[in-house]
Amino acid sequence: MKSIFGLLGHPVGHSMSPLIHNDAFISLGMEAEYHAFDVTPELLKEAVAGIRALGIIGCNVTVPHKVAVMKYLDEIDEQAQLIGAVNTIVNDNGRLIGYNTDGKGYVESLLELEPVLSEKRVLIIGAGGAARGIVTALLGRGIASLTITNRTIEKAKPFKKLAETFDTRTVLMTREEAESKAKEFDVIINTTSVGMSPHIEQSPFSLENISDHVVVSDLIYNPIETALLKDARKRGAKTLNGVGMFVNQAALSFEQWTGQKPNREKMKQLVLKQLGGKTC
Repeated sequence: MKSIFGLLGHPVGHSMSPLIHNDAFISLGMEAEYHAFDVTPELLKEAVAGIRALGIIGCNVTVPHKVAVMKYLDEIDEQAQLIGAVNTIVNDNGRLIGYNTDGKGYVESLLELEPVLSEKRVLIIGAGGAARGIVTALLGRGIASLTITNRTIEKAKPFKKLAETFDTRTVLMTREEAESKAKEFDVIINTTSVGMSPHIEQSPFSLENISDHVVVSDLIYNPIETALLKDARKRGAKTLNGVGMFVNQAALSFEQWTGQKPNREKMKQLVLKQLGGKTC
C-alpha cells in the first residue's frame, strides 16, 4: 500500500506541489503519492482529524490555513511558533507536529544570489503570513536593520516586536516614505500578491530611488518575472523570483517527512517547464 501525503489549502487546483513531490517519490523509488486536498476553512478541523484517521504521513499547508491549522495540532516546532504559522505537518504515529519551512526555504534561495546577509539593510513589502516566515529567518542571519512597509501600518507592528527579540533595529514606514528612502536598502523583498497573474502589470513599489548594489526579490513565481523584477533588472539590480523559495520549502518538507533529499534542481526544472519560462 502506498504512503499518502498531501496539501491542505483553498483553492489548490493551481498547485504544482503534486507535480514535484510525486516526481521525487518516483525518482527515489518510493511507494508514495501526494494529493492536493481542497479544504474550505469551516472544514479544516475535520480535515486535520482525517490525517490521523487515514494514516496520511505528512501534509503541506497553504493559504488560507497556515495560522488556523495550528490549534488542531498536537505540537508546534519552536521555529514555527516564533513565525506563528505552519506549512508542514508530520504525522508521528498519530501525533501531528507542525513545522514551517517557508522562511528557511526563502533564505536558502537568497543566499545563492547574496552569500552574505549579515549587516544587510532589508526592506520587506507587506506584513502578511509569508512576510513573517521570511522575517524570522532573516533575523536569525544577523541582518543590520529591518524596515517594514505595508498598506496598514498597524498590521506591521507585530514585526517590530518580533525583531526586538533578535535585537535588530526595526522601522515601520508608509510606502511613500520607503520609496523615497529606497537607496538606503541592500535587499528589497516583496511578500504581497501585487503583480501576480493575471494582474501582471501591477507593481507594489517604485524603484526609482534604488542604489546600484541592491537585490530586489519577489516571492511571486507566476509570472516568473513580475513587473517589479522587470523594473529592477532594467535599473541594473540583482533580481530573485519566488521559484527558488517554492522549490526549497517543498524539498525541506519532503526531507522532514521522509528523511530523504529530493533532487532540487529537477524540482526547479519541472516548475519552470510548467510555467513556460526561465529564471531571471
